[in-house]
Amino acid sequence: MNKFWTIVGHTYFSRVKAKSFIITTAITLAIIIGLANLPSILEMFSSDDESEHVLVIDESEIYSSYLQEDEISGGAGITFENFEGTEESAKQEVIDEKYDGLLIITTDENNLPEGSYYANRISEIGEQVEIEQVLQQLKTVVGTQETGIDQETLATIYAPVTLDTEQLDDSARTAEEMNQSRGLVYVMLFVLYMTVLVYGQMIATDVATEKSSRVMELLISSAPPITHMFAKIIGIAFLGLTQVIILLGGGYFAIQANQDTMAGEFFEVMGLTNNDPVIYIYAVVFFLLGYFLYATLAAMLGSLVSRIEDVNQLIMPMVMLIVIAFILAATGLSVPESTMITVTSYIPFFAPMIMFLRIGMLNIPIWEIALSISILVLTIAAFAALAARVYKGGVLMYGKSGSLKDLKRAINLSKKE
Repeated sequence: MNKFWTIVGHTYFSRVKAKSFIITTAITLAIIIGLANLPSILEMFSSDDESEHVLVIDESEIYSSYLQEDEISGGAGITFENFEGTEESAKQEVIDEKYDGLLIITTDENNLPEGSYYANRISEIGEQVEIEQVLQQLKTVVGTQETGIDQETLATIYAPVTLDTEQLDDSARTAEEMNQSRGLVYVMLFVLYMTVLVYGQMIATDVATEKSSRVMELLISSAPPITHMFAKIIGIAFLGLTQVIILLGGGYFAIQANQDTMAGEFFEVMGLTNNDPVIYIYAVVFFLLGYFLYATLAAMLGSLVSRIEDVNQLIMPMVMLIVIAFILAATGLSVPESTMITVTSYIPFFAPMIMFLRIGMLNIPIWEIALSISILVLTIAAFAALAARVYKGGVLMYGKSGSLKDLKRAINLSKKE
């Protein structure tokens, strides 16, 4: 046991002190803090006067007065100013950047308003949409007045319809409950995906690095290969946990520091305020099970290669499994009750993501959760037993390698020990 924790400590501290780990963590944390403070940063660089000033030439001489009313221009953030001069002089005012644009209002064959807009740069879609909305509102107001329809009647017609909903299936979650859980489920899926992808590859690379430097022969002479393998997995797990705590903790406090602008809304949108505490327990359980499943697989595959450059090629099938699981989970966020999601939630390689998604989005029987966890635990145990034998023989394999055919060779070598 002392040898086990010695290897764990060596794996953890050699990685946590590495410049690559420190720099990557610092850069990622800086990006997270920057995103959390993005509203404040944008506010610092934004102009104090965000309203656009637009000149108006009304050739009909009947519509420009409407643009001064709040019901038409109030929501657009545009200040309209009537211009009495010529069109050329108005365009020159815009060219000289004294005004942001020029709107010329004319009438169509139905005596309804239409317009032409001129600006130095028509590059902002939002600016064009705002002008179109103002003209559409103007057309609506003028059209309803000419037909004798008052604004109150029009507002009543366009008011949203009332629809009362009542759920008959007591076991199903409401739309509000699903929306609350969706954010947490997505965060869990993304963290698990990135953790398994990054640290699984790190385990495989670490084993291959030690083999390429012939350090492995010294290590396995002092401790059994199975002890060495699981020590690697635990050591990298502590490393990943350290980085995740730093990044999530930094992000949490950065968002809390912006309490007035985004914290409450962010935590509510991400479903971190009103969720059942049990879902957090399931998040930890499936996160650990998913990590140990793929970490064991990565250590086994890493023991088959002697060169670092062969690692990516050999672990590609494992990476594809992770990517497929993530794609399935992302699809299941909108249809968590589909047959495909239900079936894949019992497949060990997909269960950590898919079953947690179902737990977060649906009310499923406890026996289904227990069955999925049991299958996952048994699969991890089976992979651990197989990985121990492959690792025992694989760490002694040198020369050209890099295919799954070497599994049989590694197992045969382990029998000779």
